[in-house]
Amino acid sequence: MLDPRVTRLAELLCTHSTNLGPDDTVMVHAFDLPDEVTAELVRVAQATGARVIPKVTSNLTQRTLVSSASEENMRLLADVDLYEMKKATAYIGIRGAANVFENSDVPQDKLKAWNSLYGTPVHMEQRVPFTKWVVLRWPNAGMAQMAGQSTQAFEDFYFRVCTMDYSKMARACAPLEDLMNNTDRVKLVGPGTELTFSIKGIGSKPCVGLRNIPDGECFSCPVKDSVNGVIHYNTVSLYQGTDFSDIRYVFKDGRIIDATAGDKTAKVNEILDTDEGARYIGEFAIGFNPFILHPMKDTLFDEKIAGSFHFTPGNSYPPPGGNGNKSAIHWDTVMIQRPEYGGGEIWFDDRLIRKDGMFVLPELEGLNPQNLAS
Repeated sequence: MLDPRVTRLAELLCTHSTNLGPDDTVMVHAFDLPDEVTAELVRVAQATGARVIPKVTSNLTQRTLVSSASEENMRLLADVDLYEMKKATAYIGIRGAANVFENSDVPQDKLKAWNSLYGTPVHMEQRVPFTKWVVLRWPNAGMAQMAGQSTQAFEDFYFRVCTMDYSKMARACAPLEDLMNNTDRVKLVGPGTELTFSIKGIGSKPCVGLRNIPDGECFSCPVKDSVNGVIHYNTVSLYQGTDFSDIRYVFKDGRIIDATAGDKTAKVNEILDTDEGARYIGEFAIGFNPFILHPMKDTLFDEKIAGSFHFTPGNSYPPPGGNGNKSAIHWDTVMIQRPEYGGGEIWFDDRLIRKDGMFVLPELEGLNPQNLAS
């Protein structure tokens, strides 16, 4: 018997997130999902009147492909999938992953080529700007282990956070969006961190269940050459199959001029040398999902942590909220500012807006956990 929570999630994705209707063609992209979940997504999508392109694959298949594919093969796959993506007006991508380190031994030059030759044209240049897209993970024992929970407890957490009241979140986020749209100077302060930059004229984008599930952030982006100072992240970041900790960046006029990450300093610099845009910041976002409090090495969850922000080297999303930086990477790396993680402050135009993870302006208090979760 199908878990009714699956139907509720499918309905959220097809209505709130992508707003499907008879004029839409939706690609349902399923990685390592139970067949009945994929089938329910297709059923619910069809019930809206939309046409469906089902695309079923596995992480193991993709790992094997990327590890040994020639650049010619990668370009061929990009051409084929780009054709399909151009036919879609909407995209729902759900990925299960039994082993989050599956790509840890894939050669870096292969990952770089895949991101550049496939990921950039198919996803960064077509899906992101031209479809109503939403992406999410599927809960399994591997994710539960990363979160330090039993499988059942994690499933309960997953469905609670993924199907929360995103309409309420959207209303609470509106004042923050307005504030970011009218802010020039930003200062971020915390242990080992003092950064200044401008977001003047960049605009902002509230993320309230439309593009990511779970959701809960509002993002903008620095003026490309305006970032100066240092940031020392306090969470572990899993990227390209490798976990990085103790990440520290020094910025001068927007560019990362020094990057360290403990015993993985060489690898972090290899990633940042992917292309010219990789050493510039493509996103600054403030996280506020009230149900996500601790990192679990999964970006889609960690970047929404209540009391966090993320500061992202690499590709910038189109306006609003983008600065035009182009890169094959987009590495969301998270800093938590709640007291148990060392605290911290966010200042807009010399005005304190959040201290130790709690919004202090009256118009933003609706985003604090005790209000948003109730």
